[in-house]
Amino acid sequence: MTMQFRHLPENVLVEGTISDEAIVALRRQIWPDGVVDIDEVEEILALNEEVRRPSKAWIGFFVEAVTEFLMNTSEPRGYLSEAQADWLIVRMDRDGRLDSPAKLELLVHLLERMDGTPARMNAYILVQIERAVVFGAGPTRDADHPGTPPAGCITAEECALIRRVIFAPSSTGASHVSVEEAEMLFRIKDATLGADNAPEWQTLFVQGVANYLQGWQGARMPSAEQEAAHQRFLDGRNPGVGGVLRKMARLSPNGLLSEVRSGGFGRRQPPRDHVAEQRATFAVTDSEQNWLDTQVATDGEVDPLEAALIAFLRDDA
Repeated sequence: MTMQFRHLPENVLVEGTISDEAIVALRRQIWPDGVVDIDEVEEILALNEEVRRPSKAWIGFFVEAVTEFLMNTSEPRGYLSEAQADWLIVRMDRDGRLDSPAKLELLVHLLERMDGTPARMNAYILVQIERAVVFGAGPTRDADHPGTPPAGCITAEECALIRRVIFAPSSTGASHVSVEEAEMLFRIKDATLGADNAPEWQTLFVQGVANYLQGWQGARMPSAEQEAAHQRFLDGRNPGVGGVLRKMARLSPNGLLSEVRSGGFGRRQPPRDHVAEQRATFAVTDSEQNWLDTQVATDGEVDPLEAALIAFLRDDA
């Protein structure tokens, strides 16, 4: 089977499915030292290519192991580098496509787990989901399963994945939908009009596009460069104090100095309405209104989802 994992049970793979017994054996071989090394993760990625029907147990193991490797080798820790993202996508991509739900779940999980990821990984994931919805083939569709929905129909699973991606902490901005993501939602809406879509789709479309238009600016994690600077600063301080300061610096979207300049440590601060501050640009601007008008006018009529979006914006204004 592999050079690295010699102590796996016989018949590890049966018709493209890996046994639970083999997954337990893999865990026992990898986790004793608490570290997943490059040889082990390469073997895991290779084994995943042979798992055509991944179980929940396999997906959980696969995601956990590869994420642990990338987390421990990231610099600064928790920030996926361009090189790491390139390596991972090259190892999993097949002619521009993902061919496994385990691969898709890994990438989405990384967006949620890491403090920062390259923007192109976010775009790559969304392209995979959009293609699956529009063409009916991809990591969220099983062509061999009789209950697989047709092309031009969005499922509850796909809605959940899109929601996780566009609102992931390390995507374009925590709790902030980008214009590219909003335009993707419109494309999927046009491709699935009148289909037997999941009930969650209309809510996702309305909330996602409205989030972009209303300029929600949630707290954002510092960039990889800012985090590295914080760590260099803290590494030169007293170790006992450094742990507390490092936690404060990581929690603050503007870094450590913002905590100091806001009034100093230990001072009682007046109550602040953080939600009101973050939504200071709540109103739809003229440029955003023009963007919306252009999207709605594409087919010359207002469809039910566009009507729901307009009603939501009117009622929420």
